[in-house]
Amino acid sequence: MPIDLLLLDGEYAVTLLEPDAAIPDWLRGPGFVNVSLCDDELAVVTRADRVPAGLKSDGGWRAIKFAGTFGFDQAGVLLSVVRPVSEAGFGVFVASTFHRDYLLLRADGLERCRDLLTAAGHRWLEEGESAGR
Repeated sequence: MPIDLLLLDGEYAVTLLEPDAAIPDWLRGPGFVNVSLCDDELAVVTRADRVPAGLKSDGGWRAIKFAGTFGFDQAGVLLSVVRPVSEAGFGVFVASTFHRDYLLLRADGLERCRDLLTAAGHRWLEEGESAGR
């Protein structure tokens, strides 16, 4: 299943906060933001340049947006993108929203992953380009 992909600007970080922490104001700004709250953690994904010093954070990620929208029951969407990079030995971090998925890859492996995803039949969009063209 070919997916249109868009590389988002900037470097991203995954930051760990205490589960009872308030959602921080520093999350607001350009780019993708994801907040996951569980019993034992509050994890946030945001542009790395907004993460305050001193927090437990893992930076060096680039974010790829799956362009278009996908139904919850549409099988194989995520797997078609994760499989080629995972089978090549690259670690991934995935975040999903109501309409789409986001794949985070280490910045130092991005070019190789782009090649793998292109070889798997996926298409890279330029900023402002629409999915499905």
